[in-house]
Amino acid sequence: MNTRTQVGIIGAGPSGLLLGALLAKAGIDHVILEAQTLDYVLGRIRAGVLEQITVGLLEEAGVAGRLHREGLPHDGFDLCFGGERHRIDLTALTGRHVTVYGQTEVTRDLMEARAAAGLQTVYGARKVRPLDIDSSAARISYETGPEGAGEQHVLECDFIVGCDGYHGPSRASIPADALKTFEKVYPFGWLGVLADAPPVHNELIYANHARGFALCSMRSTTRVRYYIQCDAQDKAANWSDEAFWAELQRRLPEDTAARLVTAPSIEKSIAPLRSFVTEPMRYGRLFLAGDAAHIVPPTGAKGLNLAASDVGILYQALAEHYQGSDLGIDHYSRRALARVWKAERFSWWFTSLMHRFPETGDFGARMQSAELDYLVRSDAARTVMAENYVGLPL
Repeated sequence: MNTRTQVGIIGAGPSGLLLGALLAKAGIDHVILEAQTLDYVLGRIRAGVLEQITVGLLEEAGVAGRLHREGLPHDGFDLCFGGERHRIDLTALTGRHVTVYGQTEVTRDLMEARAAAGLQTVYGARKVRPLDIDSSAARISYETGPEGAGEQHVLECDFIVGCDGYHGPSRASIPADALKTFEKVYPFGWLGVLADAPPVHNELIYANHARGFALCSMRSTTRVRYYIQCDAQDKAANWSDEAFWAELQRRLPEDTAARLVTAPSIEKSIAPLRSFVTEPMRYGRLFLAGDAAHIVPPTGAKGLNLAASDVGILYQALAEHYQGSDLGIDHYSRRALARVWKAERFSWWFTSLMHRFPETGDFGARMQSAELDYLVRSDAARTVMAENYVGLPL
């Protein structure tokens, strides 16, 4: 079965759904194809700190109502080292703040708005393949229905947008000699626990400790997301709830650890850490956005926000195209990568500052202590950190 649309979007995560919502507001026809089921997509446990740019795009898409009712504005966060906590006052330093609102909730809001508007999303699309992306007749082939007896489909498009993540088919459809990739794999992971408990503090706490990094984050006033640095080869099954809570307490200042409320884990997993960028983010009629083009370590909460900024730049470019100008799409990759690399730098720096690296030994630990001490005592250094944390301009 052959159908046609203006923009074919591969991937129904938050970036694909946000792009779809913005295109719909602009009257641009599009279809979203997603390999997984709706419930699977909603079940992903991901980030929860939104920059104001991301909130602004959700407002423009008309899906920020619940976010404003339930999201938690944060004017700062705490850095812990040497057994003490030091607050980074984002609002005083930059005039801006961040909002804690889970990626799962962003996805749910976008899904519900999409369903209410009657916009087309194909879940369970198998064998998705972008084709003829370097021609004026780009298309996407895919299957629906039972494996081995499914129906074949071809979606003809003016443009294809790959919002399908690191392992998706979009980037893989670009000739290898047309891409240059940059990657750093870190020698540790994050063991994360989701639990229903009151947060230990009303803002996020990032801890540098001799035993390793820790982060106390939250999804709401009753649900927490806590992390500890662990070996990259470790398994979540090796950690009981009791062992996790005990290790987290060891890495927090005594007064903070004493206030920690523990609870049974709802979800427990280990996330590997890597920095990854591919250039360019456009090949012919195919554009890459989000994790399909770049990955940052979660330190600093840039992943979802970078994907949203890609979408914001690309949405403007596509709207301009249908109004008669190709300047935006011609410069999409350059504009997006300029912001991507700055966020990659910040995430790499923050990761390097807060984690213990086995290969750097005592000297590396002393350098971290010196930099942290300088950071909390220098208005200029805190301002640089705050500007990057709340998000640089598009």
